[in-house]
Amino acid sequence: MEIWINPACSKCRGALTLLDEEGASYTVRRYLEDVPSEEEIRAVLGRLGLEPWDITRAQEAEAKELGVKEWARDAGSRERWVAALAAHPKLIQRPIITADDGTAVVARTDEAVRDALSR
Repeated sequence: MEIWINPACSKCRGALTLLDEEGASYTVRRYLEDVPSEEEIRAVLGRLGLEPWDITRAQEAEAKELGVKEWARDAGSRERWVAALAAHPKLIQRPIITADDGTAVVARTDEAVRDALSR
């Protein structure tokens, strides 16, 4: 499994601690440094079963500057959102764990991390 993290994020650090406590085998992707491409974002969204606006951190300063709260949330606007996440990775919700079974979870709680581990 892989976990997308921002090391400054307490939820990310908590997820890593739990993965370590459980003896999980995983790789870390610091997505602010190793920025996911639009294709990778689409793939993770597919694994999550979510839309790009579902994993956008709308309270970030960059989101406010872009005005994402005003953007349409429909199929015709999906690519605009994906492009924004790729161009501004700080807007991507974290942490995201891609599980071994091909699914993914936004792992902001211990329960979500355990869910990823059980897959």
